[in-house]
Amino acid sequence: MAGHVQDRWYKTTTGPDGKTAKVKTERFGVGLRYRARYVGPDGTEKSQSFPDKQKRKAETWLSNIEADMSRGDYIDPDAGKVTFEQYATKWMTTQVTDPATRESVEMRLRRHVIPHLGKRPIGSFNPTHLRMWMRTLEDSGLSPAYRRGIFAHVSTVFTAAVEDRVIRANPCSARSVKAPRLDPRKVKPWTADRVMAVRAALPERYRALVEPAAGCGMRQGEIFGLAVEDVDFLGGIVHLVRQVKLLHNRPVFAPPKGGKERDVPLPESVAFALAAHLTRYPAKEITLPWKTLDGPPVTATLIFYSPEGLSLNRNRFNHREWKPALQAAAVPAGRDNGMHALRHFYASVLLDAGESIKALSEYLGHHDPGFTLRTYTHLMPASETRTRSAVDRVFMHQEDAADGPETAQTGS
Repeated sequence: MAGHVQDRWYKTTTGPDGKTAKVKTERFGVGLRYRARYVGPDGTEKSQSFPDKQKRKAETWLSNIEADMSRGDYIDPDAGKVTFEQYATKWMTTQVTDPATRESVEMRLRRHVIPHLGKRPIGSFNPTHLRMWMRTLEDSGLSPAYRRGIFAHVSTVFTAAVEDRVIRANPCSARSVKAPRLDPRKVKPWTADRVMAVRAALPERYRALVEPAAGCGMRQGEIFGLAVEDVDFLGGIVHLVRQVKLLHNRPVFAPPKGGKERDVPLPESVAFALAAHLTRYPAKEITLPWKTLDGPPVTATLIFYSPEGLSLNRNRFNHREWKPALQAAAVPAGRDNGMHALRHFYASVLLDAGESIKALSEYLGHHDPGFTLRTYTHLMPASETRTRSAVDRVFMHQEDAADGPETAQTGS
């Protein structure tokens, strides 16, 4: 057995005659009687106290500790006493993800998790605590997609705690704890008329932003980071190698989302729009830190920038330019009508023209063609139409052949 059980109410003494006897200690009748003690893998002594008449329970507890050690499943009983806030804060310092992603995760934990779960020891959570917390978030009016993201962050923290041997199991994995379901809404792409109406409502220096979004499927940050040297006007290709991101509301250059650079076909209409824009507003060299606020400086000759000669700030642009343009074009404001709507328009145009999901996924910079398919499958041409057309082409061809010269000669 790992360790031993100490009886703190009695001690064994040896008399002058060499015989042993149990005598009461000064602690007799006070506090918990039995203390199970063992030495942990880290070399420190651990203990757990039990009341009178529970010696068998103390011995069983020690046996379980020994079994856990032999299987490699040992969890230090004191490890779970650290609060969720303390562990999550330490966990954040070990993350090596994109700085903007870390900032987003930290903000969500600080606003929506720590105030509700932060003070509880991480080893004391059970599924009820998680269900109550998620109900609180739902009652606060947060969208299912946003709540699902927060839940994923919390589950990741608990998973890390399991792997660090701080807790035995992730309470988010319980069958009674379910991540919020997403709204079953389908993407409804804009019409070409709406795209052009919003374009016309934008200030002149920003109108050409619409073409790379609606004509190349570029994200807003990628357009803000688009440089002249990235556009191959003769070859008809756009090389997407950077975006402008905000860290603590300060701009930095960073790789495209997911760190995935890509090449996108450049339609002539988009090339003409960019060329006309550059004639009115020549590209400007702008230097920003790379990836982090203290990252190495990188200079790019940006096509789009503010009247002050600065890189575009998405918060200011959306508030001062995009939303007024939506209002002027009689387009309701909302998350479905941000600049991302132009990417949906691009996807709908390509699918309607018969482009493959694989190609569309590459052009949009998605990590997985399956994600592209799930997002846009309802925009693909109906299979019934394709089937009818394919069969008609075969049989109509056969009918035409039956009316040829050979048929006439046979009939004579």
